[in-house]
Amino acid sequence: MRWTWFHRLASPPYLYALAARLTPWFAWPAALLILGGLYAGLVLAPPDYQQGEGFRIIYVHVPSAWMSLMVYVTMGVAAAVGLIWRMKIAHAVAASCAPIGASFTVVALVTGALYGKPMWGTWWEWDPRLTSELILLFLYLGFMGLRAGFDDTQRADRSGALLAIVGMVNVPIIHYSVIWWNSLHQAPSVMRFGKPAMPPAMLVPLLVLLLGFTLFFAAVLLVRVRAEILQRERATRWIGETLRA
Repeated sequence: MRWTWFHRLASPPYLYALAARLTPWFAWPAALLILGGLYAGLVLAPPDYQQGEGFRIIYVHVPSAWMSLMVYVTMGVAAAVGLIWRMKIAHAVAASCAPIGASFTVVALVTGALYGKPMWGTWWEWDPRLTSELILLFLYLGFMGLRAGFDDTQRADRSGALLAIVGMVNVPIIHYSVIWWNSLHQAPSVMRFGKPAMPPAMLVPLLVLLLGFTLFFAAVLLVRVRAEILQRERATRWIGETLRA
């Protein structure tokens, strides 16, 4: 009985309907949190005593960078579940994660470059954190490209899953790169042992945005999973009955 919910999630009709019901519950709080967090961070938070107003880019950069890692972990876990238990729905979740994660990674890299020019004097530096984040983007693009290279969905699922799982090794490298190697990138100021280095007036909006971006990812993932299910199950009877209803 404890695993009944797990098996129900493996059912495409059940997950398709569940995703439709859950999407608004993630989307509306995400919108409110992101709007409130941006206003608090870009308008209400005081300027940094060293970086001035330029520090405010962290309110987009940090949540995007965090989500680039979180989405990849979600994709890798879903791919592993699909590969081990042969669950088509898990592969659908992994496939749905890739474009979302790639988008967050691009935003993180672009905002990082915009921050780096005035702060470091350069748009790009082959810094361990920046380089490993760029590799993450290539992993997302490689995953999508590899899947697109197969006409057979099952072969695409298996090949993409292997790449996603192997690429998981890059996640701790990105996270700990500023600790393991000499880096231009700022050391952790929020996710660290002890008290965060940021004052509450700056920290609270950032935490609000981290939660908002997470809920936004959940909402977009549910929408994309429904589209992926439609694509995979388009020839089945239940899809036709659902669309007619």
